[in-house]
Formats: sequence, C-alpha cells, structure tokens
Amino acid sequence: MRWLRQALLTSAHSLGTLGRRLDSSLAAVLGFAGVVLVMLAVLSIRSGFRATLAATGSPDTAIVLHGGAGTEVNSILGEDLIPVIAQAPGIARWRGRPLISAQLLTQISLTKRSTGTMADVSFRGVTPQALRVDPRLRIVRGRMFTPGLDEIIVGADAERDFRGLRVGHVLRAGPYRWRVVGVFDDGGGLHNSELWTSLPVLEGAYHRGSSFSSLYVRLRSSAAFAPFKRFVTSNPQLSVSVQRESAYFAAQAHNLALFINVIGGAIALLMGGGALFGAVNTMYTAVAVRTREIATLRALGFARTAVLSSVLLESAALAVLGGACGAALAYALFNGFRAMTYNQYSVVAFRFAVTPHLMAIGIEYALALGLAGGVLPAVRAARLPIATALRPE
Repeated sequence: MRWLRQALLTSAHSLGTLGRRLDSSLAAVLGFAGVVLVMLAVLSIRSGFRATLAATGSPDTAIVLHGGAGTEVNSILGEDLIPVIAQAPGIARWRGRPLISAQLLTQISLTKRSTGTMADVSFRGVTPQALRVDPRLRIVRGRMFTPGLDEIIVGADAERDFRGLRVGHVLRAGPYRWRVVGVFDDGGGLHNSELWTSLPVLEGAYHRGSSFSSLYVRLRSSAAFAPFKRFVTSNPQLSVSVQRESAYFAAQAHNLALFINVIGGAIALLMGGGALFGAVNTMYTAVAVRTREIATLRALGFARTAVLSSVLLESAALAVLGGACGAALAYALFNGFRAMTYNQYSVVAFRFAVTPHLMAIGIEYALALGLAGGVLPAVRAARLPIATALRPE
C-alpha cells in the first residue's frame, strides 16, 4: 500500500531526527520506564507469593479438613477418622501402609533477624510419614527429628529469617525447650517458612489431646482424587471437606492477589497519567520542530494518513523503549528479592518474581500509553496546512 510505504519512510526520517529533540524524547522514555518499573515491582509481589504457594501444593495430594473449616488453623480432627479414610480408594502406599500424615498447625513467636521484632511462625506437628507424603521435602542439613522427643527441624527460609534456628540451637518457648536438629527444604514452597516437630509432642505441648488440624493423603495419581473425595465426603461417619493440596494453597493467595491488583492498578493509572502527559508534550514538540518538514512532505504528495502514522509510530517507539528499559530494570532490581508477608496468621517468606509474562504486560501498557499520547499530536500533524512549507523563515 502506498500510504504504508510513505508512513515508513516518514517514520524513519522522524526517528533519525531524534537527536534534535533529545531532551524531550529522553524525558518521555524515562517516564514510561518509571511507570513500568514501579508497576512490575508491585505485581512481582503477587506473582512471587503465588509461585511460593503453587510450589507447596501437589495435585496428587489431598488435604482433609473439618467440614466447617476453611483453613488448617480453624480445623480440628480426631484420630478415629484415620482408619475410615485409610480405606478410601486411590491412596498410595509404602511398604503396605497408606501414605497418610496427620498434622497439627499452631503458631510460635520468633525474633526476626532483620528488625529484631517478633513475628508468628507456623509450628507444625507431623508424623514420620510426612516426608513420604511430600516427596519434594528433603533434609538439607542435620537430620530428621526423633519421634517423641522435643526436637524440631526448621525450613530453610525460617532458618535465614529468624534468630535461634541454627542446627544445635535450643529454642525456648515458654516452659518448653526445643532442640533444632535439622534444616529442610521443600523446593521453595510455603513449608520453608515453618518449624516441624513430632505430632504427639506438639499435641502434648499445646494440650490438644489426640486432635490435629488436617490429614495429608498421598494419592496414586492426580486422577485418583475424584474417587477418593467421593468416598470420603459421602461417608456418613465423616464430617470433613476434601481439596487438592494445590487448590487449597492456591486459594490462600487470593486475598493478597486481589489487594495487589487494586494497589498495582491504582499505581499504574496514577503514574500512567503522568507518562501520558509526557508523551503528549514530547510529540507536540516533535510536530512543532518538524512543521515545515511535514508540510513539505504533504506538498510532495504524502498522504495525511502517512504523516499521522509516522507520529504515532514515533510515540510508540519511545514508549516501547521506555517500557523495555523499565522491565529490564525491574528484573535486575526485584526478581528474586526476598520478603515476608502474613498468611493464615503466620509469616511466610517468598521471593519477588518478575516473570516474562509480567515484563510483557509492562511493555504492552507502555505501548498503549504511547499510542494514546501520540493521537492528538498526530492529528495536528496531519492537519498542518501545506502553505506552511512555503512561508519564509
């Protein structure tokens, strides 16, 4: 198409003259970069927290809670239901025993290394089967606790973030003394922020009798979840709810994700308004500098659409350059940055995640702002009278 060829020629010439208006062009690029940098910094919190919870859950592991409880913290189960659930179809076995782990979740207050302030950390009582129910979890230093003793193993993130959790240390909590005997890692999941000990010991320490919070059940495959759930939820002896472990932990990120979306959206709109104004100002300056040039092109037969397109393309190019710079800077500064937040009343360590998808969103947003900011200057350029080129300097 003729107008397209004209637009490309005009755009190439326009971009070649950026040196004459470097100040305004650079201001526009920095404006777009700033918007994308801040927006991605906020959104990377959401994606990082989601990634941590996603790394925790497995689709072929089921979690059983009390029927009226939405979370482990609010769930109370008794030992009498374990033999009933063990008869359900689809449960994986190890040496003839069903892979079921009863777990009790409580909180304990610890001192942060970074600030010296106190924070609640999840303290989980588990059975020896827990390591087989979750095969991703492994001891990286020290050893597994001995069932029945006041020994604990701590998550790798908890060891880094809180005082007194090195192997060999004794953790004092009220009248109790817990010896740290090992450090575990679950592949970057939520359990890395927890402390684990023997279930009967924790039940006794918190006067819970023989009750616990949840049952983690390893299934033979992801497809075994449906028959397992049908068996458990239809049994009149049981009043429980059943979820895939992956779905359960993904749901825990919902409230934080919603909050981050609102905050991130507000920041993007507010800062985007400033970048939009900068783009409009830059492109009006470009049109003013090139007034005679544009009028000359019109006199030579270049279509209005070609002139309009060239202004829009220049604005888009500045926006994409700024967006790419902002995305690259966000990745360099924030990707992998360690932070902590609260989930279910306890602290969870996670890492910011500036993913390729987020970077693409940031660049696309900058491009949209650039195109919007170039519309009015482009229309003005297309409407410049041809007589302007014939006026004396």
